[in-house]
Order: sequence, then C-alpha cells, then structure tokens
Amino acid sequence: MVESNLLEMAIKFHGHKCPAMPLGLRAGLAAMRKLGVVKPACNKELYCLCETGLAHATMCFVDGVQVATGCTFGKSNIEKLNYEKNAITLIDVKKKKAVRVALNPEFQKKGLGSKFVQMRSQGIEPQDIDAEIVDPMIENIMNQPDDVLFKISDVFDYDFKGKKGTFEWQQCESCGEVVFAHGIRIKNEKKLCIPCAGYER
Repeated sequence: MVESNLLEMAIKFHGHKCPAMPLGLRAGLAAMRKLGVVKPACNKELYCLCETGLAHATMCFVDGVQVATGCTFGKSNIEKLNYEKNAITLIDVKKKKAVRVALNPEFQKKGLGSKFVQMRSQGIEPQDIDAEIVDPMIENIMNQPDDVLFKISDVFDYDFKGKKGTFEWQQCESCGEVVFAHGIRIKNEKKLCIPCAGYER
C-alpha cells in the first residue's frame, strides 16, 4: 500500500484528481521494487522511458511516474517515447538493469469504460467531475495488488548510454536568444535557433 502522503503530494503536483496519475505512481513504485532500488535523493541513478504520447486519454500517468521515481523532465532522466501507451521501462543506470511495467489491459479497459472517462470524453474537465465518481476509482487503484494493475517483466540487462549535457551555446543570429549547441541550425550561412530556421525538431 502506498503511503497517503505520497499520493497527496502527487495530486498537488499534478493539479487535479484523476485515475491515470495514481496508476503512474503505482507503476513507478512497482518498477523500483522489482529493480530493488529506492528513489534517488537528487542525482540520476535511474532513467525512465515512458511510453505515453502526445494526445490521449491517460497521459496524466507520466506525472505519477515522475513523483514515484524522481525521474523528471527537468533532470532529463525521463523520456517520452510517444507510443500512446501506458507503460514504462525503468533503468538502473549504474547496474545497467531494467524492468518494464505496463498497465494490465483488462484493468485498463474497465477504467476506459468508466463514467469518469465518459465524462472526460464529453469535454468535462477532471476538476469538474464529482468526488464521488473519481475518489472511489483512486482508492481502488491505490489498494489493488501490483499484479492486478500491471504486467511486470523480469529484470533484464540494458546497456544504458546517457546523453551528456552541454554548456556550449550560441546566440541566434535572427532573434538574438541564447541557444544551447544541440538546438543550433545553419541556414543561409547563419547560426539560427530551430524556430528561426523554420526546421522541425
């Protein structure tokens, strides 16, 4: 069972109550247990590949994953793969071991047929859905055993190669803004940021 204060912190971080975020919280915790790791205090001992996408009903999942694992976009130790699925691969960077945790399709299908999701599909915002609808869903998620919620792989080898951050920068010759090296494009012999160059990322 997840401590209530962790769930409370995750709800505050996420901004509203919904079922997808607690599922991400539980997924992250399940992955750490399987790997035998704890949430790092501040460094990048863990790296997470999150399979959520750009526009689907349960993207809130990734916020729960961030709270559970400490893998955040600010630290660049989480990556969205845009597979439009609810699954993660959590990597122990030093030991080069990983585990994949995916939502159990049977559990997920029940959730997608819920009144909460029906209301969301009609354009009702999560914060406008009555607590008597969403609170029992969250309570159910927080109390289910891992094997009801998820399909959890065995731990496997993962040859992790991190991306080194850069301190090198240039000034865009069009807008004048500072751009770190990975974002510079050359167009008409000028060093430009991606928007000014008119290129896709």
